[in-house]
Amino acid sequence: MADAPPNPWLSAAYLRDNAGDVAAALGQHVGLTVEAVVIASAIALPLGMLAHRRPRLAGPLLSTAGVLYTIPSLALFAVLAPYTGIGRVTVLIGLVLYALLLLVRGVLVGLAGVDPAVRDAARGMGYSPGAMLWRVELPLALPTMVSALRLATVSTVALTTVGVVVGAGGLGQLLFRGFRSNYHAEIMTATLLCLALALVADLLLAVVGRLSTPWQVR
Repeated sequence: MADAPPNPWLSAAYLRDNAGDVAAALGQHVGLTVEAVVIASAIALPLGMLAHRRPRLAGPLLSTAGVLYTIPSLALFAVLAPYTGIGRVTVLIGLVLYALLLLVRGVLVGLAGVDPAVRDAARGMGYSPGAMLWRVELPLALPTMVSALRLATVSTVALTTVGVVVGAGGLGQLLFRGFRSNYHAEIMTATLLCLALALVADLLLAVVGRLSTPWQVR
């Protein structure tokens, strides 16, 4: 019986022969991740600020976001697909919904953690509620918000791979194709790129958070 052809987990030849496909999948993955996190952040910040100013909204808002987060990603994409179609839009909506809970909670927790004495001092200096929010509370809440952003970004990198079920999974397409054909190099390449992407994104956001909060004690 003839020996089976070599099927290594790491292969420079695979990268050389499939550089275009790998680059396209990586670019799609990065694009979906960045777009989802930016949109979710743009929605979460005003929602979190509103809930902070009106505490009665905080419970229902977090509960709704929590329910959405508990829905399995495959089920969510399946529910969205009949209305938004097969492709990028469906994946993007799902990723935004999943990131919202983490980001809204980060905004609320950060704002709630501001020392009341600092608020009293700001009022004594004549700050209006709006000025106190933008110039005092948000800067002090920034470390917590950045931590939530890092968590949401890493989570989005992982969840994007599931988008392959509706035709827009970035590196998930390589994973799916590799598992179907039992091509080890394709599976490992996609896995390592996902890990590297999550690590690089987390480190970049950590650096941005440190640079944006120079007053923190190292």
